[in-house]
Amino acid sequence: MNLSVYNDIRNFIGGSFQPTRSGNYIDNINPATGELTGKVPDSNEKDVAEAVAAAQKAFPQWAATPVEKRFRLLNHIAGLIDEHLDELAVAETTDNGKPLWLSKKMDIPRAAANFRFFATGIMHFASESHNTEDKFINYTLRQPIGIVGCISPWNLPLYLFTWKIAPALAAGNCVIAKPSEVTPLTAYLLSHICKEAGLPDGVLNIIHGAGNIAGEAIVKHPAIRAISFTGSTRAGERIASLAAPKFKKLSLELGGKNPSVIFSDCDWEKMMQTTIQSSFRNQGEICLCSSRILIEESIYEKFKKEFTERTKQLKVGDPMEESSQQGAIVSKVHFDKIIRCIDTARQEGGKILCGGNPVKLAARCANGHFIEPTVVEGLGPDCQTNQEEIFGPVVTLQPFKTEEEALHLANATRYGLAATIWTQDVSKANRVAIKVESGIVWVNCWLLRDLRTPFGGVKNSGIGREGGWEALRFFTEAKNVCIQI
Repeated sequence: MNLSVYNDIRNFIGGSFQPTRSGNYIDNINPATGELTGKVPDSNEKDVAEAVAAAQKAFPQWAATPVEKRFRLLNHIAGLIDEHLDELAVAETTDNGKPLWLSKKMDIPRAAANFRFFATGIMHFASESHNTEDKFINYTLRQPIGIVGCISPWNLPLYLFTWKIAPALAAGNCVIAKPSEVTPLTAYLLSHICKEAGLPDGVLNIIHGAGNIAGEAIVKHPAIRAISFTGSTRAGERIASLAAPKFKKLSLELGGKNPSVIFSDCDWEKMMQTTIQSSFRNQGEICLCSSRILIEESIYEKFKKEFTERTKQLKVGDPMEESSQQGAIVSKVHFDKIIRCIDTARQEGGKILCGGNPVKLAARCANGHFIEPTVVEGLGPDCQTNQEEIFGPVVTLQPFKTEEEALHLANATRYGLAATIWTQDVSKANRVAIKVESGIVWVNCWLLRDLRTPFGGVKNSGIGREGGWEALRFFTEAKNVCIQI
């Protein structure tokens, strides 16, 4: 496996690498340089149908494969991801624009961890039995669904792609997977890794292409009985409208407008360092980033001054350079969207405390898409800037006086994915954690993940949960068996 395969991305169907049946391709652009890195298959329903046929052929044998053998195969894939960490990290950074050190530290190791975790988890996945007064016994079988669709986004490409694929395969399903057409490289390299690991042909099929064509073909196909999707709320609404009438199982991890609630009794230095990270890590292109920072009034001015100064010191640069703390925005389309959102904040009366402008770099990155980390104040909870997901290096500051007001501001959006609470008062932390409308709450930390815990949001941030037993339950069907004694 080497970087030369980038120029020849192909679909992975039935264990072979195939061009798209339409003959159409999408340009793949390096967001840090603006250069064409290769072509991505613009697949359609014909490619999906071929992948489904391969999965249907493979399913009976894969479903009957002992869990110990599935464990060995998936664990082998995890090991190969570890072996190819450097190549995969370069591919991820080339595709996404994030700093190379971040790809090496977070994205690729987490992809290996996903496979390793679910490989091990399926060995311990158990069901229930109920004995009723020695008259009859009920036991529950957990059986694979069959063919499932996994559709992942561009912000954490291999990280989230494997987060879906690994439990689906571990549970005995065959998978039709589609990575984002904006960031296809590591998914394509994963198909080579799976081939090298000896995963049976047709068990995992990777289709490249646009969401509104290839993605919709996956959602609509009658033989695909479950859809796991991570992406925008708008796209999730579309998927739900297509899948619900077909009575397909759905897991939708959607947008967020996450609050960070900072009380005056916080551990100041830890809070400040972590809030810089939770605001701007991965250029703010993480669904869990804190985009609304709520600060107790008594420390608001102190926080604003120090936070703004530290934000100004973040280096925006070539993502291949170790010193760069902020890389490129993933695409020109998304770059333009973020700039429009910053303009909207100004029009709504927001004050730009720092940032707010494109960054022009020299040499290799002269044509790249970079934006200064941006801090905005002076906007209320009901404005568009504080209501709509920006998904970039843009945060707003809002003061609050009381715990009740903090909760009101935290819950004042249609989203409910993640929240962060900063206080050394354990009782206060518990009160706020209980009342905040969020699927995930971090107290005095951010982005610490135990893969055994459920992951997902409330309100318009999605339905269902990923992670741990939740994922293995989603990718199986429960069957009750009652036997009279």
